Amino acid sequence: MNDQINADPAELAKFSDLAHRWWDMESEFRPLHEINPLRLEWIDGLASISGKQALDVGCGGGILSDSMARKGAEVLGIDLAEKALKVAQLHALEASTTGVQYRAVSVEALAAERPGSFDVVTCMEMLEHVPQPASVVKACADLAKPGAWVFFSTIHRSPKAFLFAILGAEYVLRMLPRGTHEYQKFIRPSELAAYCRSAGLEVDSTRGMQYNPLTRRYWLSADTSVNYMFATRKPL
Repeated sequence: MNDQINADPAELAKFSDLAHRWWDMESEFRPLHEINPLRLEWIDGLASISGKQALDVGCGGGILSDSMARKGAEVLGIDLAEKALKVAQLHALEASTTGVQYRAVSVEALAAERPGSFDVVTCMEMLEHVPQPASVVKACADLAKPGAWVFFSTIHRSPKAFLFAILGAEYVLRMLPRGTHEYQKFIRPSELAAYCRSAGLEVDSTRGMQYNPLTRRYWLSADTSVNYMFATRKPL
């Protein structure tokens, strides 16, 4: 692995091994499928993505990328887990999804190649899996056009998040494979806000994601103590 790439080889291997299960609605990726409509609605409600140039950073098997394309955006999904990208490309063919392309490239390399190219940038559930999250935030900001929306989602480094996102999701409910998350890599909202400010992004709004294991229902709320999302804008 090139030392210049901001990625953990063990993390890439973890998601590559699961690649064939991305579009199995009852697999480890079921939570991503269940929260995707909520995320998509929130993103679209703020950024009106139809007709926009959108970039999905850390797209994996393409769950969000595919749905943004179906909303009318022109989407580029990028990731370094090439097996997951192949699954994303195959799904787009099988589902006849137009307006989406996938590419194996780091966000930092793409930022050097195509600065100021996108109206909407999403980076969901990725920051807690990379060695240098601030570098990813900066690259996302560099890729955004002036006035563009940049969205992030990650997990709060808090005792409640350890209880719910690791013990609950991985060990008790077994919604995710054990070892999916490392507590030390979780990011406090104050830390993410600092990364955004350093990158020249203005935080517009935040939302928390909550889950009821009995009803298997997710909803957005003001509670950012576990899973949370940031909507930021690059100034004009």
